[in-house]
Amino acid sequence: MSEGNHSGVTEFLLTGFPGLHPQYRGLVSALLFLVYFLSLVGNATIIFLFAADRRLHKPMYYIILNLCMCDALFSTTTLPKIISKYWFGSGSISFLACFIQMYFVHYLSSVNSLILFLMALDRYLAICHPLTYSNALKMSTVHILSVTAWIISNAGPLMMVIRAYPLPYCASNVINHCYCDHIGITVLACTDRAPYGFPAFIMAMIFLLGPLAFIVFSYSSIIVAVLKIADSSGRMKTLSTCSTQLIIISLYYLPRCFVYLASNVGLRFSVDVRVVIIMLYSLCPPMVNPLIYCLRAQDMKESLWRQLNKRSISQKTQVSAVCS
Repeated sequence: MSEGNHSGVTEFLLTGFPGLHPQYRGLVSALLFLVYFLSLVGNATIIFLFAADRRLHKPMYYIILNLCMCDALFSTTTLPKIISKYWFGSGSISFLACFIQMYFVHYLSSVNSLILFLMALDRYLAICHPLTYSNALKMSTVHILSVTAWIISNAGPLMMVIRAYPLPYCASNVINHCYCDHIGITVLACTDRAPYGFPAFIMAMIFLLGPLAFIVFSYSSIIVAVLKIADSSGRMKTLSTCSTQLIIISLYYLPRCFVYLASNVGLRFSVDVRVVIIMLYSLCPPMVNPLIYCLRAQDMKESLWRQLNKRSISQKTQVSAVCS
């Protein structure tokens, strides 16, 4: 069968969590909706704080702003469809829409990885090269690096879609996942997957392990620099400035590295466990990250309290005006 012939496949079926008992579908859909709602509200709050408070217009917070935008877009790309499956029984997704979703899943994951690289670069320069930090990482430089991250991340996902879309899909159209990704789609093709899967794997590793290598190097250098500080309070204060980023980076990379390592050493998961793990490391960080920013980043915490106090004072003024 020639490539480009989809053999009548016009849509794919997303199974979500394959082994989920019907009586728990309502609970799972409500939980997914809560995750989506908290992700949107949390990331929108950070974006609002950045727009409303010029004191946050610093390189580190501009990088966080990019991460918030990426997290909100990723949640919007993946969650509404699987929520509608459990709420309305609508698990089908059109052939074209599935590939569009696949593109954005891999694109936003690549952007996320590069933004975390910029986070590590910011802390590396601030702690290991403090005298040159302000000149090396100006706001204009961060703007250029951020835009570059959003642009170059197109390469891998676009290549995946261009190569996978024309394949002959003549077998099952059931995707054992909550959203369309490259592996979930291409395993359904009626052709040898290796010529398509291996380049995609290499590209994914470049965008995953490339930034991770620098992150490991940067934080190793940071630890060495901190250990040279004689004052223990100075060491703790310096470490606290990068603790937020380190927590966020760990949430993103550690589960992914665990899954890749487990698969390479022969540890296999059931389909249900695999889907749950992927959903946890894909969707928990967008929900948890804004909370970490507000609790750990001092400037962000102060900005949030200022905005809340402004609203409280405004409401009291309005009540007083009405009563008088």
